[in-house]
Amino acid sequence: MTEKQARGKHELLARIDGPEDLKALSEEELAQLAQEVREHIIDTVGEIGGHFGANLGTCELAVALHSLLESPKDKILWDVGHQAYPHKVLTGRHQRLGTIRQYGGLTPFCSIDESEHDIMGAGHASTSIGYAVGIKEGMRHARAVGLSDGEDEGKVVAVIGDGGMTGGVAFEAIGQAGGLGTPITVVLNDNGMSIAPNVGALSRYFNRVRLSPKLWHARSGVEGGLKSLPGGIGSAFERLGPHLKESIKAFWAPGLWWEELDWAYMGVIDGHDVKALREALREATAAERPVVVHIATVKGKGFAPAEDGGLEGMEKWHAAKPKSIANGAPAPSIPVLKSAKVPPPQYTQVFGEALVRECERDERIVGITAAMNSGTGLSLLQKAMPERYFDVGIAEQQALLFAAGLALEGIKPVAAIYSTFLQRGYDQIVHDLCLQRLNVVLALDRAGLVGDDGPTHHGAFDIAYLRCLPNIVLMAPRDEAMLAHMLRTALEYDDGPIALRYPRGEGAGVALPKRTRALEIGTGEILREAPARTPARPARVVKPALAAAKRVALIGYGSGVGKALEAAAELEGGDIAVTVVDARFAKPIDAGLMAQLAAEHDLLVTIEEGVLAGGFGSAVWETLNEAGAAPRILRVGLPDRYVTHGKPALLHEEVGFTGRRIAERVAVAIAGGKGAEAFRGSAAEVAGSAIVGA
Repeated sequence: MTEKQARGKHELLARIDGPEDLKALSEEELAQLAQEVREHIIDTVGEIGGHFGANLGTCELAVALHSLLESPKDKILWDVGHQAYPHKVLTGRHQRLGTIRQYGGLTPFCSIDESEHDIMGAGHASTSIGYAVGIKEGMRHARAVGLSDGEDEGKVVAVIGDGGMTGGVAFEAIGQAGGLGTPITVVLNDNGMSIAPNVGALSRYFNRVRLSPKLWHARSGVEGGLKSLPGGIGSAFERLGPHLKESIKAFWAPGLWWEELDWAYMGVIDGHDVKALREALREATAAERPVVVHIATVKGKGFAPAEDGGLEGMEKWHAAKPKSIANGAPAPSIPVLKSAKVPPPQYTQVFGEALVRECERDERIVGITAAMNSGTGLSLLQKAMPERYFDVGIAEQQALLFAAGLALEGIKPVAAIYSTFLQRGYDQIVHDLCLQRLNVVLALDRAGLVGDDGPTHHGAFDIAYLRCLPNIVLMAPRDEAMLAHMLRTALEYDDGPIALRYPRGEGAGVALPKRTRALEIGTGEILREAPARTPARPARVVKPALAAAKRVALIGYGSGVGKALEAAAELEGGDIAVTVVDARFAKPIDAGLMAQLAAEHDLLVTIEEGVLAGGFGSAVWETLNEAGAAPRILRVGLPDRYVTHGKPALLHEEVGFTGRRIAERVAVAIAGGKGAEAFRGSAAEVAGSAIVGA
């Protein structure tokens, strides 16, 4: 579609450069604009890929909010950002929507660095209400102490999905706002889904309210009926006062839970009716108290396979793959040629299948997810053994406390949680698992740079934030076969919590074991022994000439092992003799093997897909330093900054986490430079790398 055709198809959208442009539109034009935004998202995201279903459900809501409020003076907060593409389109970014999640393009979630209209940046759920309470109380305090310019305070609206409402921090904020009487508006966008179908009693409550028209109108109906009772009963009821009236009405009325916490409840509102939304939001934002506006939307609205496909369709179209939609409909699948090479299985798939086999072997084993059944591979266990599968909702803290309780009863729980989301349950790891030495397996999916979801989802910190804790074992597989062995190792371990991290994406392509075996805790493995010293020959990596051949040990951890093997291949044939080691464990470190490597090599190189501060390389250095050794160590990992979004290969190149770039830095270090200026700039700048020791 040409730019001229796009302007013709989306006539109103072409005139929108910012929220202020919505103020002059009529109700009919606003409804048309919402549909144009929806079509733009279907056309664009269907071509390039990205979060899909939830965004199609919030087009009318975004139009209603921006037509009423004055962003950015008024603050609109979007929980997670899965539902914020219409907001981005209406705030001056519709022409760049085609770059979303692309390297150098729009961020996949809201970002305070991208637009003044993105008030909070977050990729983790359930945080918007907490932000809203803080922002509004900050406005009130600034005005009270004379820090503001005297104008009226801005309004604050938080949009949160019913999936996000399963997270505990949302409840904490609701309690605080009710106690303070903070005048904020929460739009509860209720579509019955997060990524997977929502679980728990709260979800069932929302379903009852949303699906029962009788309950929608119960408040006014009950009160009106009581007032009209004959024989003076109605007037007597009126004289009994508001408390009794509210108690009787609450027996029938939706929203009781909110009102008991001193919130006003409005709903259920049709989330695809712009006029109804504007009326409700106008009333809610004018109130001087906390108000929740409960709206019902359809995830995937306007795209038949998602809208009409039930829960399965909504889950499938939570995100769209590139080129998955053509002319507003699913693109025809391209047949796979029989001769095409079958790609290696995804690590997540390998884990899920391995867990099912382990559950078949040991009846004590169960799996736990925090609302990510398919994302963690536990959907396989859910299908095979539903009685051994537990979903706690978007509540990582509860996932770990639940696991702790299971462990106390002799069960072997496996909590499969993304590395980035495990951060949300850190206190439970410290206080409940490690302190009490409970046998819980932490399966950390998406470890390392995950790609298009960006810095909120990169698993960059788990090595560092777990390694400092007592009583925990940390390990990482170099390939999918080792992942299966490590899961068996973790399940046979019985002396405290044990964590294994593994990356997103395809495995290394090795054969999976027919039978798994438990590894000896804290032992590494030499994969390639450096050959005897030989006369110098030209190497594939250009580097300064050396007076004599040097011996280097490349010590990889997890995905770092593959990079070590790639770097060794780059250095092969030159005057650097290379040993490659799979450390396998970051805690405990194989101290004996590290001492041997330090004694026999001129340089040790640690390679990890995590931050250097407190990471695996630090563990190697600390271990050797405490033993009295002082080897030269080059630590390679992720830089001391948040890495942007983009395809993993591009990000690895940006931060220098490739075999070629590692080999270049090894050559510089061996030549005598401690990360000296060479090879595209300072090593410390282009990648997470540092040299310690003599």
